[in-house]
Amino acid sequence: MFISVILFVVGLVLLIKGGDWFVDGATGIARRFHVPELLIGATVVSIGTTLPEVMVSAQSALAGHGEIAYGNAIGSIICNTSLIAALTVAVHPPKVDKSTIRIPVIFFFIAAVFYAGMAYITGYFSRVSGLILLALFLCYMTVTVRSMLGKQAGTEGAEEEAEEEPVAKSVGLLVVGAVLIAVGANLLVDNGIIIASALGVPESVIALTFVALGTSLPELVTAITSLIRGHGALSLGNVIGANLFNLVLVAGISQTLSPFALPSSKVVMGMNSSLLIDIPVMLFVMAFLTVPAIIRGKLEKWQGITLLCIYFAFCVGQFIL
Repeated sequence: MFISVILFVVGLVLLIKGGDWFVDGATGIARRFHVPELLIGATVVSIGTTLPEVMVSAQSALAGHGEIAYGNAIGSIICNTSLIAALTVAVHPPKVDKSTIRIPVIFFFIAAVFYAGMAYITGYFSRVSGLILLALFLCYMTVTVRSMLGKQAGTEGAEEEAEEEPVAKSVGLLVVGAVLIAVGANLLVDNGIIIASALGVPESVIALTFVALGTSLPELVTAITSLIRGHGALSLGNVIGANLFNLVLVAGISQTLSPFALPSSKVVMGMNSSLLIDIPVMLFVMAFLTVPAIIRGKLEKWQGITLLCIYFAFCVGQFIL
């Protein structure tokens, strides 16, 4: 198992570095063709930071390991909210621009209610449900792009011309980044399965904890960097956007490629732990973070500390319950 742990860590490193290079390459190409900066941030960068989750879940679903595809999407949302965003709020609660987070939060809960409905009513994530989630992703991107273009038009000429990278370099970063992400995801999935088997725990537990934390590292780095530079609101916005993409893009792609049943290998108090713990925790932590922010336009340190405690309890509970 030692070699599997090493390869698992190597996979994480490749995912993170590949994601960085992919975003850098895509951003360089977009700037080269004079795509508005705000539009780059709202589309290319946001999707790029979610690519590790996309690749891990897609490969897991195609390989017949639906538990990892499910656990990675749900676990990443819980990790992003109750660890990454929670750190930001606990250390230095940011001021919240209600108008900025309202749309992604609304789209998130629309997708979450649909996702939960499929889990509780059918216990199966079909290709149709995946296509519906992807349709929600396209709707969100359309709304976001129109909003960003409107803002760009209102501030046209205010930005300085960014230094352009050579196209060959940007394309090279894009291609190499994509390859590293694919290889890293493959290492992560294959060795995560081996580790789960060696530890005698369900694959969904590994996905909900280690895999989810690993694929959320880009958001964690963003959060720490934002805190150091005093831009906590940026971290909060990135987490909310990443959570939405985990549902509509990550889950949508994996379900469309290879439908799978709700994991049922773990039972707590006679109930499927996915229905009793995982999905309710996902919904609760997002509501706990975003609803007060939208209503009051601010967050308190105690909310961040509470979320951190929830994340610790959730991770411990995955292994002892």
